[in-house]
Amino acid sequence: PQPAEGVNYAHKIDKAEAAIDWQAPARAIERRLRAFDPFPGASTVIAGQPVKVWRGRVVPGPGAPGQLLAAADGHLVVACGEGALELLELQLPGGRRIAARDFLLRHPVTPG
Repeated sequence: PQPAEGVNYAHKIDKAEAAIDWQAPARAIERRLRAFDPFPGASTVIAGQPVKVWRGRVVPGPGAPGQLLAAADGHLVVACGEGALELLELQLPGGRRIAARDFLLRHPVTPG
């Protein structure tokens, strides 16, 4: 039997919790991507389209949180509250997971 002391309840993850808060540090967001894979997946909006983000990598980069810093040569980088996050694997609604390079080929976006 487990001790009753120190036990706490972990509530079910809600889809609303999956929205990426770009004010958070890049490291925290990257961990959240891993935690929410496979369900519910972390989500954001890029160029007006809802997108699930499955993998990312912390990179240096100054900018306003949520600002798209780079969108070229297969690199999609978003500024965070601390640092930046390079998005590596994305998914559009009804689509399959694709690499950032493929996403940019099909849906070109501009930084800014």
